[in-house]
Amino acid sequence: MTLQQIAHQKLGIALVAPGGYAPEPEAIGRGIARLEAQGILVHNYYDHDARHLRFGASDAGRLAQLNAAADDPDVQVVMAIRGQYGMSRLLPQIDFERMAASGKIFVGYSDVTAFQMGLYAKTRALSYAGPMFAGDFGAAEPVDFTLDDFWHCLAGPTHVVSGTAAGNPALDVGGTVWGGNLAMIMSVAGTEYFPPVDGGILFLEDIAEHPYRIERMLLQLMHAGVLQRQQAIVLGDFSGYRLSPGDNGYDFEQMLAYLRQTLPCPVLTGLAFGHIPRRVTIPFGAQGRLVSSDSGWTLTLSDYPTVRTA
Repeated sequence: MTLQQIAHQKLGIALVAPGGYAPEPEAIGRGIARLEAQGILVHNYYDHDARHLRFGASDAGRLAQLNAAADDPDVQVVMAIRGQYGMSRLLPQIDFERMAASGKIFVGYSDVTAFQMGLYAKTRALSYAGPMFAGDFGAAEPVDFTLDDFWHCLAGPTHVVSGTAAGNPALDVGGTVWGGNLAMIMSVAGTEYFPPVDGGILFLEDIAEHPYRIERMLLQLMHAGVLQRQQAIVLGDFSGYRLSPGDNGYDFEQMLAYLRQTLPCPVLTGLAFGHIPRRVTIPFGAQGRLVSSDSGWTLTLSDYPTVRTA
């Protein structure tokens, strides 16, 4: 199914700001114009003038945006304009049953990971770890790969993600695909918003987290018994940190080698996901088959909501 075929289904996309506000307000108008030119119906629940402190609106205002988008009968996809921070403040007030019953596909990454974790923990409803509206659809120079991968995933019925990197183990495993931003996953660890996933394929990314912090968070997941129940971990982008002389050679590669020796499940790298312009879309909660060899790996995703089924 092409973007034009998706548009002909009168696809409606709602824009919400559950976290931060758009740093460049012009990006919202740019993105709306681009989608409308392609036949997409855009329902904008974000008001730049309603921003509050570092947030896209007050806590009550941001929650109201989510609820209104979920209740809108002309909307099939609800997309965050950006991440940053704010979802954690809303978790106790979100009616996850209402979100799941809406049948909407909720899209975002980074801070939105907390919502995706809670939605799956509470209802087993699926969502998309995918693009943000302001930074992707509203970018001055959009990255075609990122947008095309999203449309392809949305069209379904399956989606394939692949990667290449040195040192990946040979694997052929299947399971529930889940994950997202590592810091946000850890922010809900031990709470009702952390879903118990057995036999899963855990994908992870983060920004500006030093290698020792990444290691520490993954060791915490191991100590909590989470990683013992996973088939594999697939690492995305972990850039934006700065090493210091005190690290004495302890860089990401050193950390990765330690993790591969220590964690109870295989660790793969090379996933094009994270705080990078060229990014894939991954349905959170989909069924996946991960096949890896010396030449690279593929993750085939199925059994997730699409515009055919939403």
